Amino acid sequence: MHFSTIQRILGLLLMASSSTMLPPLVMAWWLDDGSQVAFFTALLSVLAAGALCWYPVRTQRRELRVRDGFLVVTLFWVVLVLVGATPFALADQPHMGFTDAIFEAASGLTTTGATVITGIDHLPMSIRFYRQELQWLGGMGIIVLAVAVLPMLGIGGMQLYRAETPGPMKDNKLTPRITETAKALWYIYLGLTISCALAYWVAGMDVFDAISHSFSTVAIGGFSTHDLSIGYFQSPAIELVAVVFMLLAGINFSLHFVAWRSMNPLTYFRDSEFMAYMTVLTVAAAITVSYLYLGGIFDHFGDALHHGVFQAVSIGTTTGFTTAAYFHWPGFLPVMLLFTSFIGGCAGSTGGGMKVIRFLLLFKQGMREISRLVHPSAQIPVKVGNKAMPERIVEAVWGFFAIYVGCFTVMMLALLATGLDQVTAFSAVAACLNNLGPGLGDVGFHYADINTTAKWVLCLAMILGRLEIFTLLVLLSPAFWRR
Repeated sequence: MHFSTIQRILGLLLMASSSTMLPPLVMAWWLDDGSQVAFFTALLSVLAAGALCWYPVRTQRRELRVRDGFLVVTLFWVVLVLVGATPFALADQPHMGFTDAIFEAASGLTTTGATVITGIDHLPMSIRFYRQELQWLGGMGIIVLAVAVLPMLGIGGMQLYRAETPGPMKDNKLTPRITETAKALWYIYLGLTISCALAYWVAGMDVFDAISHSFSTVAIGGFSTHDLSIGYFQSPAIELVAVVFMLLAGINFSLHFVAWRSMNPLTYFRDSEFMAYMTVLTVAAAITVSYLYLGGIFDHFGDALHHGVFQAVSIGTTTGFTTAAYFHWPGFLPVMLLFTSFIGGCAGSTGGGMKVIRFLLLFKQGMREISRLVHPSAQIPVKVGNKAMPERIVEAVWGFFAIYVGCFTVMMLALLATGLDQVTAFSAVAACLNNLGPGLGDVGFHYADINTTAKWVLCLAMILGRLEIFTLLVLLSPAFWRR
């Protein structure tokens, strides 16, 4: 382990992260909304902490190993949550305790969208913007964005990139150099954000809301500048824009890059993960709309259609925007929608959940085992498209699924032990581990009323989900620390 090099990187990233408080600071001073002192104090504190961390080891420039990359990613996400919580803890409005500030920052940076704040409409504009900014920065992953500049600082980036994106397709680089890969992803992310903001503005949002909601839409975060989320606007046009960009943000960004470079939209339809992604969301939307209309929850088919499609896409992609209180819908519908978030978005997207490619591989592996019962001696490969997947990847997916179920069970039992009811505990862990946000029961509208211990457990769930479990749990392995 190169601890001095790791300390240097953390110092540099801390100093860089202090700049994220500049936009809300300028906004607070311009509007004189009372939050300028909180942001200024937070900026100076983080900048000073980063300088103190960096200065003693500023000359250390060793190349990172894979193990170093895992440690840097995990440490920086934990430190970044503490940094992100600082303005919330210092601001007069909202007046938040330490636990709530940590929860809100973790939710923002992990793009979960669970909130402990009520009365969002009445918050200072700078605080509302800062919440949205946290989600936008967390959307692509702070480390992935930083990979583009790390080589200029004398730090190798490939180890960090692999640690941040541990999905099955992680080693497929779009361009020969990792720096160019990060830049390509960044341009796509930025282009989608600008397009989304313009579309929201044309659809009827004001400039502030359009920019703010584009941040959380493309990040698949779900934070809103209003308590009623997208439902505040009562606009089918705005909801349509949200649905389109939630769908786009849930697609593998590598696929966006390939389709853009080849100028051929048919590229999407040749990808097995994309087809599975669209199939899952289409089926979920069709069931939701049919149940809402035939069950008499909405009298008009048009209302059932736009509320059903919106909730199915929002929850299925793990965004978490709402136009209706779906958690109060009767029957199996809320639970079915929550289960779609377990599948989540595509690998390489800003979505949460287990990822569609893993779900697809689990399904194909299950079908292979059924075939093996009939033909025990047959060699049956698991294929995605026309490509046979290596057994190592199939094994890794099963390992991920087992660890995922284990972590989910332990955290749900922990919440039950704190006194939460079964529906609240189950949905809260599902919503946070899948980086979804809104749950059922007592966490349908917000998480403000649950106990402190439960909030800390859910903070862990959000970070586990964002780092896809293995990146964090590998640090607990004795083999990781062995020379």
